Amino acid sequence: MKLVVAITGASGVGLGKKFIEYLPQEIETHVVVSKHALSVESFENKQITLHQSDNIAASVSSGSFKVDATAIIPCSMNTLAKIACGISDNLATRVAAVALKEQKKLLLAPREMPFSAIALENMRKLAALGVIIAPPVLGYYSDSNSLEEMERFIIGKWYDALGIENSLYTRWGNA
Repeated sequence: MKLVVAITGASGVGLGKKFIEYLPQEIETHVVVSKHALSVESFENKQITLHQSDNIAASVSSGSFKVDATAIIPCSMNTLAKIACGISDNLATRVAAVALKEQKKLLLAPREMPFSAIALENMRKLAALGVIIAPPVLGYYSDSNSLEEMERFIIGKWYDALGIENSLYTRWGNA
């Protein structure tokens, strides 16, 4: 599998980084970091290709690069609005536009709450196009006892949505 992970905005960057850290080794991972995201320079035991958000000519910006899925974690409201309006003025929004054009899985993890009516309308519009809208919402049935267990649950649910095998959380009926 070839996966692009974009990290946009300034808050929630740690969750995006953990999403990448938990990925299976065999997944070819390309990471796009927005100028507002914190430094994401080190990933333990990970083979990743790091792309700067202003490099609109990066390999991942083309449909011929054949990415299987794209995840934007976290997804700022600015990035969400640009994607919903078809604006691809940076690499994160460009890879989302390519995912839509190529009809590939696209997962967006909006990070701000409460959601405004405009943000909800943008999410509705994108969901109607097949985009997976998956904010980092806790599943209280997961019986998490720590922040790390809650994060593993959220990341595991994102992996499930993208078709990535995982055992990051206890599934219903497997306790």
